[in-house]
Amino acid sequence: MPATFTRQFDTPAYKGKVTVNTGLFINATGTLITKISAASAKDVDIAVQAAHNAYKTSWGHKVPAYERGRLMNKLADLMEKHAEELSALEALDAGKQYFFAKAVDISATIQNFRYFAGWADKNHGKTIETSEAKFAYTRHEPIGVCGLIVPWNFPLLVASWKVAPALACGNAIILKPSEMTPLTALKVAELSVEAGFPPGVINVLPGYGSVAGQALTEHPKVGKISFTGSTLVGRKIMETAARTNLKRVTLELGGKSPSIIFDDADLDQAVKWASMGIFMHNGQVCAAGSRIFVQEGIYDAFIKAFATASKSLKLGHGFDPSITQGPCVSQTQMERVLGYIESGKQEGATLLSGGSRLGEEGYFIEPTIFTDVKSDMKIVREEIFGPVAVIAKFKDEAELIEMANDTVYGLASAVYTQNINRAIRVANALETGGVWVNQASLPDFQVPFGGVKQSGYGKEMGEYALESYTVVKAVQVNLGAQL
Repeated sequence: MPATFTRQFDTPAYKGKVTVNTGLFINATGTLITKISAASAKDVDIAVQAAHNAYKTSWGHKVPAYERGRLMNKLADLMEKHAEELSALEALDAGKQYFFAKAVDISATIQNFRYFAGWADKNHGKTIETSEAKFAYTRHEPIGVCGLIVPWNFPLLVASWKVAPALACGNAIILKPSEMTPLTALKVAELSVEAGFPPGVINVLPGYGSVAGQALTEHPKVGKISFTGSTLVGRKIMETAARTNLKRVTLELGGKSPSIIFDDADLDQAVKWASMGIFMHNGQVCAAGSRIFVQEGIYDAFIKAFATASKSLKLGHGFDPSITQGPCVSQTQMERVLGYIESGKQEGATLLSGGSRLGEEGYFIEPTIFTDVKSDMKIVREEIFGPVAVIAKFKDEAELIEMANDTVYGLASAVYTQNINRAIRVANALETGGVWVNQASLPDFQVPFGGVKQSGYGKEMGEYALESYTVVKAVQVNLGAQL
């Protein structure tokens, strides 16, 4: 990254060290940031061998659990020390607002590492009473080498959801960030050396999914793959894992999450939360509330207020403190979203607001709202991953449940009502991995997160995440029974 560029924002310069393969561009201007190497299958094999050796000799049960926690806290301290640099890299790389990256992405990443550092010496087994002639107990053991594949929308934050519990449980890891957003992962790899992690425990390999991701999934010495990304790629990972060494797989995939606004909701708050739920990070959020269902009694008032809120969003470069929405991550993604918008028009939905690219520089799309949508429309069925909301009207609770569950996805949902009985009834009836009441679907590092149906399986964050990186071994000791 040219120092002259980063100095414009008074942030430390990122020092690239590696050879050219993949170009990274600033989403707001289309300007080249830097060039990095893309890992080959051979690179993956070298990293896996290093991780395997580290696991066998200097990590896992070779290191006391409290020592793993100490190193994780040390890394969290270093990330905190370098928070401004990490935030600037995330803003440049992923098209985020700098203040949002610092207040949300980097802050939550640090919290997540500290949280799982505390679990490092508490993920233990139990004794099980069977009979006087036997002593039975369980051990919680690491899997070994874990391959962690993360997306471009929350590059470091989602990485922390995987890296932190994997390390706490004693696994060595290979982290493959998206080829579009690898800079913060590379910086954290550098900090992990300073923190004192043994060589080979933390490995970061930027690269393409079809090459590095495929090699990682196929490798016989990788015992676990944790993937966040599209449902299509998730299926391929499952297939590959099944036909190689039956490695464990955790998948956090796509979503088409409902935001449900009942007549008795606080209208002002519902509008603000629902707007955040779909337009945050330009709609590039797996749990985005992209299908908005509004009860008929407040439908007209809601769509009027919601359109006003969307038009008040200011698009621009992430280092401008006045902006509230950034660009799409790439030209390819921008064109994909514009294609969905065109599909909505062609299929007869009403374009209430937005719907166009903004300007000729950068990858900006206006916040877009469709009404009068039907359940079979492409914009209602498929994940768009952009700033596009579809709004439908419902009459009563029964109709709403049927409409909300009419999707192949099941990641998140949000319910807005002042009636707690209704909130709990609806939450229980929704076919999603998580439900938020009177707020948008914002994950919390202490609470499990993950989907059902074609949104994947397995949980990230919270104590439940430890199960994804742990092998439970049962030991039964004969205390004297004779044959």
